[in-house]
Amino acid sequence: MKFNKTVVSLFIFIMATLLSGCSTDAIKGGLSDSSNPDDASSDSQSYVYNADGAQVTELKLDKNQNLSAAEQLMLSPEFSDPSSPLSKRTIYFKYDSSQVLNEFIPVINAHAQYLMNHPNQRITLEGHSDERGTREYNIALAEQRAKSVFKMLQLIGVMSNQVDIVSYGEEKPVALEHNDDSFALNRRVEVVYK
Repeated sequence: MKFNKTVVSLFIFIMATLLSGCSTDAIKGGLSDSSNPDDASSDSQSYVYNADGAQVTELKLDKNQNLSAAEQLMLSPEFSDPSSPLSKRTIYFKYDSSQVLNEFIPVINAHAQYLMNHPNQRITLEGHSDERGTREYNIALAEQRAKSVFKMLQLIGVMSNQVDIVSYGEEKPVALEHNDDSFALNRRVEVVYK
């Protein structure tokens, strides 16, 4: 099959035109302009350039865009400020007890108020125990601890469909030493936002 020179030249011209047109959509990322007053702390910026190298538009990429909704919520000021009771999401218990201690009532109340103000928000109460006792006993005790927190949330006004309960027993310790300090850290319920 023979092509004449005009057809080949036309084909090359069309391909060159198409390739140069595609380059206008290319994103050259990772450029940062710290002199921009609209630049929000460490958010990254990317720019789109045309084939001549002139900037066409600017894209701002949210540094939190890959985080889940729950992870973004935990970064919000009301959850990340150490002075906020919502920043406290672990409730500790005495040995062999599922009774909520008075010092944790303000923490549970703060979470209850937040959940009542955000009825679409859900949490999981993860019950834990220290390593002493049988596995079955520790699972039952950890579940009872989570249920104690759940009952308090319900009494304050949280809807039951906002709360799930999981019991891990002794399976997920946060402290690995075999002493009273570690045992105390492992006797807990963690409030996990979804």
